Amino acid sequence: MTVREELIGLVRVLSDEDAEEMLDYARWLLRDEDDALTPEEYAQAERGREQIHRGEYVTLDELNRRLGR
Repeated sequence: MTVREELIGLVRVLSDEDAEEMLDYARWLLRDEDDALTPEEYAQAERGREQIHRGEYVTLDELNRRLGR
């Protein structure tokens, strides 16, 4: 069985919800866009870096403690 045949077989047994997620992922794989940040995304990343530099962040462990996990 080829990889494509196996993939088609798996798609046939997926729930509609899972198939929709798989379709979104397949479309993402086929997109022609590059992964470069937009100016807005770059500005957001810079603001985040500045917040981290100032100590304005919460670790994942701390967040989980706050959420009672």
